[in-house]
Amino acid sequence: MSPITVSDDPSPEQMRAEARDLARAVRSGDPRAAQLLARHGLAAPDPGRQLAPEQAMHVVAREHGFQDWSRLLRYLDLVAEYGRRLAPDDPGDAPAGAFCRAACLTYTAQDGPARWAQAARILAERPHLPREDVHAAAAAADADAVRAHLRADPRLARTRGGPHDWTPLFQVAYSRVAAGGDPVEVARLLLDAGADPNEGYLFNGLPTPFTVLTGVFGAGELGTAHQPPHPRAAELAGLLLAAGADADDAQTLYNRQFDADDRHLELLLAHGLATAERGVWARRLAEVADDPRRLLRAQLRWAVDHGMTARVHLLARSGVDVAAPFDDGPTPADQARLAGHPQLATALEGLAGPLPGPLPGPLPGTPGGVPELVAALLTADAAAAARITAARPGVLAEVRQRRPGLLVWAAANGRTSAVELLLDHGFDVDALGRGDQPAEQPWESALHVAAGHGDVATARVLLRRGADPSLRDARFDATPLSWARHFGHDEVARLIEAHGAAARPDPTGAPDEFRTST
Repeated sequence: MSPITVSDDPSPEQMRAEARDLARAVRSGDPRAAQLLARHGLAAPDPGRQLAPEQAMHVVAREHGFQDWSRLLRYLDLVAEYGRRLAPDDPGDAPAGAFCRAACLTYTAQDGPARWAQAARILAERPHLPREDVHAAAAAADADAVRAHLRADPRLARTRGGPHDWTPLFQVAYSRVAAGGDPVEVARLLLDAGADPNEGYLFNGLPTPFTVLTGVFGAGELGTAHQPPHPRAAELAGLLLAAGADADDAQTLYNRQFDADDRHLELLLAHGLATAERGVWARRLAEVADDPRRLLRAQLRWAVDHGMTARVHLLARSGVDVAAPFDDGPTPADQARLAGHPQLATALEGLAGPLPGPLPGPLPGTPGGVPELVAALLTADAAAAARITAARPGVLAEVRQRRPGLLVWAAANGRTSAVELLLDHGFDVDALGRGDQPAEQPWESALHVAAGHGDVATARVLLRRGADPSLRDARFDATPLSWARHFGHDEVARLIEAHGAAARPDPTGAPDEFRTST
């Protein structure tokens, strides 16, 4: 089956429409529809015959990663119950709602210090709000006000409300307003009154729950400047975990993987991550929940790709397999070389110990030495690259063919000397790749990445070696100049302009991802 892939806010109506579209495509003889059927074990019906509706629904369910239509519908029932789409603004908010909305992380592009300053202004202008509304009291971490609310009605600890229909425990976990309160005491009061430490919701209906714990640990794709951990994350997380919060928090693992800080991982591992009995969300989302052991292997892959040596050692000490090949073939040690971390590769070989049997060799018909040459190129070790290419004829052509985006990865890691060495070895200066991980997807050029990072030295080398300043990336139709301007890197912007940036303006002035990413 395919991995779970559903669009934002999926619904039964949407899935039935996909099934009808598939049936029409089959009836019209669309070869892509026949290929889709074949991928899921069905042959296209004979000419003049229609695809049965239940067959179309079965294929749609399988294509989205579910075993059958009934399992897909059960998941959609959960989306209807737990799905939330968080809006960062609503002019109709009452003051308490406006305060809560501005105070808390929403995992939209509007998160950040400006929002929390807005919340602080609302609270300063209306200091009575915590006494009037338990959700505002929780977001403000006002322990006295929360205590008074619970004394009047203990059921408020589990009452949904505020702009996002959250419980008060959610408000204190996601709030980032420094109002001089005591968030740990507020959380303790709420838990003692019956608040659920496993409260959560499905962000835009997607299958990984955002839990109370997720909000405490914070972070995410916008970085810790916009989505930081709670200032008292360790104390709050420890309190929640002791109260029964599930340590298998997949969204926390994803959000925190981008930063080298491992305190969240240490705490989760200490409380049973991947070893304890499956929690409420795993049972609730049985159709889509990933095995925590696979989640930890994914954490290992990210750590290997990004040279996070301390995290690799932590995962190895916790029993994560650091010897077995990843799903796409390379061992962790070879993947470290392919990502440009040869010292980490050596450490991984030591951690792995004696292997149970021979590991897969190079692909049939390809020379060995690919990981070693990639490591030499990415570490700008010209002598090692020369030795490898002399000893293994054809390996350089193989690396250029299999890793055309290697230059983008080198630029993303600020390895100016490696960029020069790659260009000396015939890599295309305008090749597209990914800057966030060493994967071959044609997203942006090395110049885009250097511009986005404000890396003047690398941008200068790329432009001197012929990089096209008018090139538009494949995802957002934006030039390197747009990237530099958006991120406020004026020196790189001036450098690109001096080399003849694109005259045609970007349609939006900035890549869509930078305007709308969550």
